[in-house]
Amino acid sequence: MIATLTFLLLRFLPGGPFDSEKALPPEIKANIEAKYGLDKPMPEQYVNYLGGLLKGDLGESYKYLGRPVSTMIAETLPISFQLGFYSMLLAFVIGIPLGVFAASKHNTLLDNGLMIVAISGVALPSFIIGPLFVMVFSFGIPFAIFQGTLPPALWESPIYYILPVLTLGLRPAAIIARMTRSSMLDVIQADFVRTARAKGVAAQVVLYKHVLKNSLIPVLTISGPLIAGVLSGSFVVEIVFGVPGMGKHLVQSVTNRDYPLILGLTLVFSAMLVLANLIVDLLYTVVDPRIKLS
Repeated sequence: MIATLTFLLLRFLPGGPFDSEKALPPEIKANIEAKYGLDKPMPEQYVNYLGGLLKGDLGESYKYLGRPVSTMIAETLPISFQLGFYSMLLAFVIGIPLGVFAASKHNTLLDNGLMIVAISGVALPSFIIGPLFVMVFSFGIPFAIFQGTLPPALWESPIYYILPVLTLGLRPAAIIARMTRSSMLDVIQADFVRTARAKGVAAQVVLYKHVLKNSLIPVLTISGPLIAGVLSGSFVVEIVFGVPGMGKHLVQSVTNRDYPLILGLTLVFSAMLVLANLIVDLLYTVVDPRIKLS
């Protein structure tokens, strides 16, 4: 379904992959379109693409001549995956403790201050945070990090992920902090919490064993949309920081109308999103064993 919709959308948009300000001679354009099968009727192009897709062949890029799309994805997928994984990990590591702390200090100055910071974090998108980080931190960090001149091999080092991960992870962290606080304040009023306190259970045990565990279900619920936000935000972040990942390739492929690369990257991003939501659904049973998957 995703492949079909993307294929049709690209074909119905005005213009083509080889249109430019300076028009190509008709003979050259005809030869190029014949090479990539663009001279054939659209139904035949669609059947040929699906046939290649079933064989694992995503085609060759129009922009990067001779380079298979599958090879380009294999080179950039690990970088984009690590960027998204570290960003969500940072969001949970920062957001949940802050939410717990704010809930434990409900209606105090600390609680109000943390929520103001969280609301500010929610209001600032990654395309604003990224350039701000570049302006603030570029004086003490090698400028090549922001120019995309680093070879992909160097991105295996976690140090180069610090600013991109902060840019992507701060907004989800703020959302998780607010959701954790709100959920904990609701659970604190539950009867089983009052019962635990009446039995003399220590306050810290009540907070972490009873309240926090039951407060994580709403946090997991919003994790799916947050992961989608991180994936879409990675397009801008990879451009700003020169990260050689799939998001950067997708932006460039859309600009160049590189049909095979757009289709291949769209399928991979969609698969990553489906897989992430599946993992979230499985985690429901870990947090609350009463939930059964059917």
